[in-house]
Amino acid sequence: MSERLRIIGGGLAGTEAAWQAAKRGGEVDLYEMRPRVTTPAHQSEELAELVCSNSLRSDSMENASGLLKEEMRRLDSLILRCADETRVPAGIALAVDREKFSQKVTESIEKNPRITLHREEISSLDETHPTIVATGPLTSPALSAEIARLTQGKYLYFYDAISPILHGESIDMGTAFMGSRYGKGMEDGGEGDYINIGLRQEEYEDFHHDLLHGEKVALREFEKPVYFEGCLPLEEMASRGKETLAFGPMKPVGIEHPETGETYHAVIQLRREDLTGEYFSMVGFQTRLKYPEQKRIFQKLPGLGKARFLRYGSLHRNTYINAPRLMRNTLQLKRYPNLFMAGQLTGVEGYLESAATGLLAGIYASQHLGGEAIQTAPKTTSFGALTNYIIETQTKNFQPMNINFGLFPPFQGRVPRKERKKRVTERSLQDLDPWREHVQAPPE
Repeated sequence: MSERLRIIGGGLAGTEAAWQAAKRGGEVDLYEMRPRVTTPAHQSEELAELVCSNSLRSDSMENASGLLKEEMRRLDSLILRCADETRVPAGIALAVDREKFSQKVTESIEKNPRITLHREEISSLDETHPTIVATGPLTSPALSAEIARLTQGKYLYFYDAISPILHGESIDMGTAFMGSRYGKGMEDGGEGDYINIGLRQEEYEDFHHDLLHGEKVALREFEKPVYFEGCLPLEEMASRGKETLAFGPMKPVGIEHPETGETYHAVIQLRREDLTGEYFSMVGFQTRLKYPEQKRIFQKLPGLGKARFLRYGSLHRNTYINAPRLMRNTLQLKRYPNLFMAGQLTGVEGYLESAATGLLAGIYASQHLGGEAIQTAPKTTSFGALTNYIIETQTKNFQPMNINFGLFPPFQGRVPRKERKKRVTERSLQDLDPWREHVQAPPE
């Protein structure tokens, strides 16, 4: 490769793309605007900072996210390598110590001799220079305007919300209790991976009332509240019915007090944020309540009367392009083949999916720079199924999507439902290997 590859954005997608391109002999210039320019959600200057949850979801192969992780591991994903090394207890979910995770990614990028990290903002794009745009949902206004120019303004957006994080020592463990749903991981005397706060019906109804009437951050007049269904603000879910939360993030099924055996009308779970157990996030408690309201309402909950907040929940605008109209399945813009898109800008949702598109973009851009025809991942793999969704979806209301088994192509002939996930997984990994051999990085 004679030309250097430019990658804009040092998040999950950008760092993964840089790692994959460098593995294939490419010389990479990676641009990250922080700390010179900040965003409403980031708190550090580390690369690949996790601004929402610290969980990359299920690691089980019975789940599509587990299958995608396995495919990424087989392609030597930087993000999965660092996640595995900084894992914290979270049942079958892959959750990480967010600070150690970002530090490991940053260190790996800074030590790679083929990657030059630039701490500066990029506000314009040269459509003739090979570039991966992976600036994420919090793309700066200047670069957003530039992308809008190149894509003829065909933009979509949705609002995303962040859950609060609490100091673990401020939680009253005389009221709260450790445990995991259905006792998973507790068979040999373990205490479980989550702090649980049980609410009786009256307590739940009081909390529901407070959510509906609490003061919320106002949206700007010209913006509609278009939320991603997989990450709704808590109060938005509450507005859809009194029991919505009890069947959603506060579902009590499979949880009982380990000493009394008591069950509850609803349960709040707090997940460990770091290896030491110093910080815990409120699972599914993304919110746009104003900060004083969060303190007032959440401290009324059992066990949280003296809770101290490391970070309050917040709401921010996420931006993504109309991928079905603008992109090829190679992640290139149709009008500008030197420009590749990756991460949440493409219309995928989630940490894992963002990193996966970065992995693909790094491979595809390397092939493009090497003068090769780009060999895309088979549609029967998680990589291919996810890409196929964002490129081939025929709808006027294109929405971000997590990986799920519904995205995979059907089988010829009838497959019993209970066997489908297993068959999808077997086919995916079988079809991955020949493609992986073709795009595999040469030995060092």
